[in-house]
Amino acid sequence: MTILSQLWVDRLRFFHTFIKTPHLVGSVAPSSRYLTRAMMSKIPFSSASTIVELGAGTGVFTKALAQLAHPGSQVIIFEQDEPLRKSLQARFPQFQIESDALELLRVLEQNKLGRNQVDVIVSGLPFACFSQDLRDALMEQVTGALKPGGVFVAFQYSWQMKRQFSEWFAEMSLEFVPINLPPAFVYTCRTESADSKSSCFVQDPHLCANID
Repeated sequence: MTILSQLWVDRLRFFHTFIKTPHLVGSVAPSSRYLTRAMMSKIPFSSASTIVELGAGTGVFTKALAQLAHPGSQVIIFEQDEPLRKSLQARFPQFQIESDALELLRVLEQNKLGRNQVDVIVSGLPFACFSQDLRDALMEQVTGALKPGGVFVAFQYSWQMKRQFSEWFAEMSLEFVPINLPPAFVYTCRTESADSKSSCFVQDPHLCANID
């Protein structure tokens, strides 16, 4: 399948999923290359040995992770929608594909990783569409999985999650990405580190320049 064909297949599959379960998707179109670059530029790929993606959808960020993740790093992908998940399994056999983000800690335990062992979590989950109870449950999984100083990178379509992310993480920054449908905000959050001077916020546009 050509790149153009795959693009249209992904867009149609994404739109179909939005029509079927809009509360789980939160958008009518996959993320743009500009949003993907902004998200990937926050990840310290050279030092990240374990990366998790939540809400992979059609695999826009997953494809970038496949291009940029350090050889030998472990990547675990979560996607709840079954047709999307099967597509991800076919396209990215090198990654472990799972279904329920609320089972993140259990999946890590099965992989002999346990709590506080993940370097980076990338999220495409539409937190604004979720109940507060579900948000809290997901953030308990996320913060329980991340290492001290670990990075959580998520995009949303508003500032709605700013306060809650600030409560859950030691540091948080925001970047606005206007060229996306709809325009998006990238939240980059870091858990508290034993070294208060360290920072996992990474800006490496050159690394991500070739993302399509």
